[in-house]
Amino acid sequence: MNWVTEKFPSLEPRIAWNQPMFTDHGTFIIGFSVAKHHLAIGPERAGIVRFSDEIVQAGYDHTKQLVRIRWDSPVDFSLLEKMIAFNISEKADCSTFWRK
Repeated sequence: MNWVTEKFPSLEPRIAWNQPMFTDHGTFIIGFSVAKHHLAIGPERAGIVRFSDEIVQAGYDHTKQLVRIRWDSPVDFSLLEKMIAFNISEKADCSTFWRK
């Protein structure tokens, strides 16, 4: 969370659905949740589709909505940065919280 705040100071941190997330002009950019075996990162489906190959290359498992980073795996901060930057760019004109 600190890394996101430092790397993207314009994003607004907030808690919603009992999970930390970041928004930009009121639209969802990325969310995080903690599980027993992994950290889950939610960049929305569009982010998963766009970066699916890179997610797999980083050694992470993913579903249609989230990326799972096992606690014993390193965080690929360059991939995380790409996912966040992608959502900021793609949702620059978005007026809703989620993509439609």
